[in-house]
Amino acid sequence: MAETRVFTEAERIAAAQAYIDALVSHDASDVPFAPHCTRIEFGVKTGFSGNHLRRSLNGGPQYRVIASASAPQFTVEGDLVRARFDLVTKPSLAGRRVGAHVDETFVIPADDGQIHHIRATVRPYLIAA
Repeated sequence: MAETRVFTEAERIAAAQAYIDALVSHDASDVPFAPHCTRIEFGVKTGFSGNHLRRSLNGGPQYRVIASASAPQFTVEGDLVRARFDLVTKPSLAGRRVGAHVDETFVIPADDGQIHHIRATVRPYLIAA
């Protein structure tokens, strides 16, 4: 009988961190998306599959403007990994940069360690020059 692999909290946090790193690096090759992964932001589906999310992170204009991310605060409850962090964009408006407070909840089951779903809340703010 084959032994079932169980992914630790640290491994599942690392999966979510790989996604956050890809927001900044624009290289999603290391993000462990499940094939059917979806992403919802403000109730709107913005990711339709693991491959779609990977392509979007790699070259989507909505992600290309991201310059940096703060170190996330993670919490884990069951299959849910929640990350709260801030993003800063590259362009500036009237000498001010745009940032965003991000709260993303990832469904990452312990039995496969892949990201199956992402629910995001993003609150923009201006950063003084």
